[in-house]
Amino acid sequence: MDTVFSVLIAIAAGYLILRVGLAMLRGLARPIPEPPPPGELRKVKIVYRCSLCGTEVRMTIAPHEDPDPPRHCLEDMDLVAPVE
Repeated sequence: MDTVFSVLIAIAAGYLILRVGLAMLRGLARPIPEPPPPGELRKVKIVYRCSLCGTEVRMTIAPHEDPDPPRHCLEDMDLVAPVE
């Protein structure tokens, strides 16, 4: 009785591991989606800081993935780090 129960648990665990592994492989096999058409806003997460006064700006939406830095105190702001 104890052996049958252990075998059933092992089969269920193996099936679960197989399903999760196949789902992960399917996720990796999908091609990268095409970028949105030009002019359409994209989600970005970039933080800029003014080198003169220290003001920080977090950009969340931009027309392209690598936008020009905003200006503050008549100077271009410095890129701090992309927010992950």
